[in-house]
Amino acid sequence: MEKPFLSIVIPAYNEETRLPTSLEKIAAFLAAQSYPAEVLVVENGSSDATYAIAQEFEKKNALFHAIHIEERGKGIAVKTGMLAAQGAYRFICDADLSMPIEEVNRFIPPQLQGCDIAIASREAPGAQRIGEPAYRHFIGRIFNSFVKVMALPGLQDTQCGFKCFSATAAERLFPQQTIMGWTFDVEVLFLARRYGYTICEIPIRWYFSEHSKVKFLRDSLHMAGDLFRIRWRAITKGYER
Repeated sequence: MEKPFLSIVIPAYNEETRLPTSLEKIAAFLAAQSYPAEVLVVENGSSDATYAIAQEFEKKNALFHAIHIEERGKGIAVKTGMLAAQGAYRFICDADLSMPIEEVNRFIPPQLQGCDIAIASREAPGAQRIGEPAYRHFIGRIFNSFVKVMALPGLQDTQCGFKCFSATAAERLFPQQTIMGWTFDVEVLFLARRYGYTICEIPIRWYFSEHSKVKFLRDSLHMAGDLFRIRWRAITKGYER
């Protein structure tokens, strides 16, 4: 089998409602592309039929692979998928497709050149946020301000769930990931900066989903704690060990 040019990694926790439609859209998109691809659906800890749905889709489409792990957390699902992927480029994709899948080609060659890591941005010039309540945007901006101060100055949107890594970057960064929850991407991008990888922000059209898994009060406090853990680990040279 030809090695994939693009791997799409989908972390999926209790996604039985949204996943079937999203997988159909991704399959249709990939069928129209000239490059070889694969899709890894990483289900972890679901209490619904998410894994069964992924398994059924795998049976009818050879590009799709269902992976099950017991441990919950978006970070561990992404880490598992990125390290199992075989593609020259590895794209993290939220199951809700709040960014249209057709935009994926903007994150990879030939449309994008010279970037080790391309991250979707809802804040970069030209981006569109559609249907998002003002209070959620406000809270997100507060968190991003903390991210800029503590870990990633200059990046406008580190938490959008669509990011693409070259195979070289993915295979160096994700084995060092220690945060297995929502803030995993801040840690991975922080490490990428330390190692000199180029990071590009790609402005996207992003559609708010009212079924977001993020619980803002609870998760924001936990994510803030993760930022301190990243800084402390860096200060104490924990990543070097």
